[in-house]
Amino acid sequence: MSIDLGKVITAMITPFNEKLEVDYVQAVKLAERLASEGTDTVLLAGTTGESPTLTTEEKLQLFEKVTTALKGKIPIMAGTGGNNTKASIELSKEAEKLGVDCILLVVPYYNKPPQDALYAHYKAIANAVSLPIILYNVPSRTVTNLEPSTVSKLSQIDNIIGIKEACGNMDQISSLKMLVPEDFKIYSGDDSLTLPMLSLGCHGVVSVASNVIGREIQEMVTLFMEGRFQEARELHYKLMPVFKAMFITTNPAPVKAAVNMTGLNAGSLRLPLLEVDPKQKQLIYDELKAFRKVNI
Repeated sequence: MSIDLGKVITAMITPFNEKLEVDYVQAVKLAERLASEGTDTVLLAGTTGESPTLTTEEKLQLFEKVTTALKGKIPIMAGTGGNNTKASIELSKEAEKLGVDCILLVVPYYNKPPQDALYAHYKAIANAVSLPIILYNVPSRTVTNLEPSTVSKLSQIDNIIGIKEACGNMDQISSLKMLVPEDFKIYSGDDSLTLPMLSLGCHGVVSVASNVIGREIQEMVTLFMEGRFQEARELHYKLMPVFKAMFITTNPAPVKAAVNMTGLNAGSLRLPLLEVDPKQKQLIYDELKAFRKVNI
């Protein structure tokens, strides 16, 4: 199965209004802006989109509104994973009916399935839909690590086409790259590791920071792909302070503050997360100001 998701996938925040309801109008505005500013594919209802506190109905409305607005412009990826296989299958099927282009499936969290159970979980979802699937390994949040040997087995399933890898372990990335087919796409799940992972033959990034510096990230990836390694490295170092600012506290609090600073009203966060504190907000502002991104 083949689909071109590009090199820069943005894990989009979910805008809320003053009542902390999903603001679908602002969501469409943000998605359209991202599409014009370096994003190749938009990911909806990922962790950066506060998926743990979105209802199923809110997720489906978000998928529908953004897909309707951007269909034919750039691919739409829907976060439909979770730690309940049956629920993930049901959500994935509904997302498919709404016309999304692919789905992202996070490693089940909290219930700590062993590797054979992870394989069975992903296989069950893959068999239930025809959509292309990107796996998502982020052991810092899920506790369980999706091992390269398991990913290798999963890569043999036709519609499992890639992985967002946020293990933070370059040895694991190397092992993974050696075990999967050449056309299996490995995306960095950490903005700051994008360039190092590209050097290992990975495909691109599922980015948080591209909510605000998408053009610059796209430029860095393009420079690398064109063999202009020194220029790519120089841009990587220039972007590092922004990458770090986006994670000075739990994601997505910093990036949501950053989007608000760019002039788009993204609102606050739902508990159990809180907004950044004044000191953190000033740091984010200062880093974005250096790139002329702030509009407040």
